[in-house]
Amino acid sequence: MTNQAFEEENDDLFEHHRIVADPGQAPLRIDKFLMDRIANSTRSKIQSGIADGFVEVNGEIVKSNYKVKPSDVITVSMPEPPRDTDVVPENIPLNIVYEDEHLLVVNKEAGMVVHPAYQNWTGTLVNALTYHFQNLPEMQGNEGRPGLVHRIDKDTSGLLVIAKTEAAMNGLAKQFFDHSIERTYYALVWGIPKEEKGTININLGRSLKDRRVTVAYEDPEIGRHAITHYEVLKDLRYVSLIKCNLETGRTHQIRAHMKHIGHPLFNDATYGGDKLLKGTQFSKYKSFVDNCFKIIPRQALHAKSLGFIHPVTKKMMQFDSDLPQDFVAVIEKWEHYVQYN
Repeated sequence: MTNQAFEEENDDLFEHHRIVADPGQAPLRIDKFLMDRIANSTRSKIQSGIADGFVEVNGEIVKSNYKVKPSDVITVSMPEPPRDTDVVPENIPLNIVYEDEHLLVVNKEAGMVVHPAYQNWTGTLVNALTYHFQNLPEMQGNEGRPGLVHRIDKDTSGLLVIAKTEAAMNGLAKQFFDHSIERTYYALVWGIPKEEKGTININLGRSLKDRRVTVAYEDPEIGRHAITHYEVLKDLRYVSLIKCNLETGRTHQIRAHMKHIGHPLFNDATYGGDKLLKGTQFSKYKSFVDNCFKIIPRQALHAKSLGFIHPVTKKMMQFDSDLPQDFVAVIEKWEHYVQYN
């Protein structure tokens, strides 16, 4: 199971464990059953994996309270195939905005994968980190991801904090687990939310139809608790610039939450934002939107600011970043359009 501090990108699942219950197996909760059979696992990690849809019994996703029965076939799958956790160091430049002996903060560009995974074993942020820094710590259960205590999606730009020492990793991981890290994202979304400010509080989990997609679940026993606070910064008639503060850090949280309330991120192909969702069908407008998609050929999401207590000095650290050029350009193009049309 992945550490709870992580925000993971979902790909196809690959079987890591296949366990057949004994014919004389007494009824036992599946989380307890797996704890006894998977090395280096904890009940909380197993429960998180079950909530994320990583565990199936006889081909069906189950809840943590499922009672294992005789001859049940339990499979534990992950978004990448089992492999060697060795990381190849690569001389890739890093945009470091802060560094001391315990940690560093980097501003990741869109298009860079954070850590090696299926179909992206090289060219990642972790490949670069292992070249520029030696002996970075690894979180238990996340071998092959030195320095990482959280992540952002490949096509999301913005700030990440990296641990350089065990003390920094443990301290930062606890803050992520406690949801005390301050994280602000800017997003361009389709439409204008009815409320200028709001909170989205609904569980998120894997879609049963497409395991790469995160969806909202009304049932509080399905998925994982997720809270996003948002505020509209600019009303651009057909789209809006919003600020999002994460209280939790779930897979694709902002993307899935904004889709759930009817405002997918602009040009987010995974969540339907790469289509014309607001405005007219006139060819001039459609051409304008297509040109906007070309300007920012990714979901319009940027991890703008990051705040945390330094795990060693105990001082409050606050970092902010400028919006990348493609994000600025598409906002300016929309501002010009709504002003003159």
